[in-house]
Amino acid sequence: MPRATWFALPPLGGREQGELMNQFVVTPAAGKRVIAQATATLPTVQAALASGTVVIVAGTTNGYVAEEILKNLGQSAGFDRSRFFRGITMPPGRPTTETGRLPDESQFPGDVVIVSGEWRRGMTIFDIADDLKEGDVILKGANAVDLSSGRAAILIGHPKGGTAAIAMQAVVGRRVRLVLPVGLEKRVTGDLDQLAAILNVPGARGPRLFPVPGEIITEIEALSVLTGVTANLVAGGGVGGAEGSVWLAISGSPEQEEAAQRILKQVAGESPFLI
Repeated sequence: MPRATWFALPPLGGREQGELMNQFVVTPAAGKRVIAQATATLPTVQAALASGTVVIVAGTTNGYVAEEILKNLGQSAGFDRSRFFRGITMPPGRPTTETGRLPDESQFPGDVVIVSGEWRRGMTIFDIADDLKEGDVILKGANAVDLSSGRAAILIGHPKGGTAAIAMQAVVGRRVRLVLPVGLEKRVTGDLDQLAAILNVPGARGPRLFPVPGEIITEIEALSVLTGVTANLVAGGGVGGAEGSVWLAISGSPEQEEAAQRILKQVAGESPFLI
C-alpha cells in the first residue's frame, strides 16, 4: 500500500493544513468486507437485533453482512454466502441458469431473518414482510449508487418488483428502516430517476431500475463509521485482480488513520467472490 504522506498545502475537501492523508487501493471484495463490518455496528441495526427484526436480503455484498452479524451473534454455523443471492451479474458469454445451470439457484438458502437476536433459518423477506414494524431494519443490496445525491437504485428482473417491491411496502407503509450496503464499484453518474426512465420505458429490454430511499453504506461511509476518518474517492480501476478497485484518499487524526490502515490491511487479502 502507498505510504502515508504529510502535506503542507492549502486545505482541500475539509482536510486541514498538515493533516495526515493516506491513499489506499481497495478491491471490490475488500470493500464488501469493510462495508459489512460497518453495517453490523450501526446503532439502528444493533437496536433491531436486540429487540426487533433484521432482514438481510440475499445478495453478494449482503452475504458478507450476514457473516459479520451472525458471527457477532454466535450463530454463524451453517451459513454459506456462496449461494446467498437471487440474481447476479456474470461476464458476457458465461453460462447462466438458462443455458448451463450456472449459477445454480436451486441451492438458494433463503434470506437471513433475525428476530430478537435469533436467526430464523430458511425464512425469506416474503415470510416476514407483513410483520415488520417501525424500528425493524431491512438490509438490501443495490446495483447503482449516485454519490453526488447519496441515492441508490436496484435492478429489477421480477414482474412484480421482487424483494425490492416487498421491502418498500414495509419502508413506506410502516416506517421500517432501509439500509443499502453497496460498493463503490457500482457508482454511476447522472440522475437515477432519469436513468430509471430510460430502462423502464415500454418496449425496452432487460432489467428495470428502481431508485429507492434508504441509508447508503459504501466504503466511504463504512470507514467513517468504523474509524471516524474522511474518505474521498479519487481514482479507480486496475488489472491482475484489481479490476473494479477504487483509490481512496483517507484523512483524519493519527489515531483514526492508524485504525483505518489496520482495517484495510486486514481485509486487503479478501478473496474475490467466486461461483
